[in-house]
Amino acid sequence: MNVNLCIWDKLTKLTIFLLFALGVVGVAIWYLPLIRTNQHMRAQLLQNEMKIKTEEEKYRLLRVAVDAARSNTKTIERMARKNLGYAKPGEIVVRFEEPGPRR
Repeated sequence: MNVNLCIWDKLTKLTIFLLFALGVVGVAIWYLPLIRTNQHMRAQLLQNEMKIKTEEEKYRLLRVAVDAARSNTKTIERMARKNLGYAKPGEIVVRFEEPGPRR
C-alpha cells in the first residue's frame, strides 16, 4: 500500500510541474508577437534617431552658410561668381566642362 501512495505522489508532482511548464510556454507564445513588435519598433526608433541626427547636422551646416552669407559680403561675391558665373568688369570668365562621350 505504501508503494501505491509513492507512485501517486510522484505522478501528482509531475502533473503539477507539467501544468506549470505548459503555463509558461502558453504565456511565452501569447506574448511572442508583442515582443517581436517591440523589437521592430525599437529598431525603427534607432533608425529614426539616426535620421534626426543627420538632418540636424544638415541644418547646422545650412545655418552656418546662411550666417556667413549674411555677415560677410565676400561670401556673397564668391557664391555669385561660382554659381552664377558673374565677374567684375574687365575680368574674363573661363569655364571648364567635362568632355563629352567619344563617338
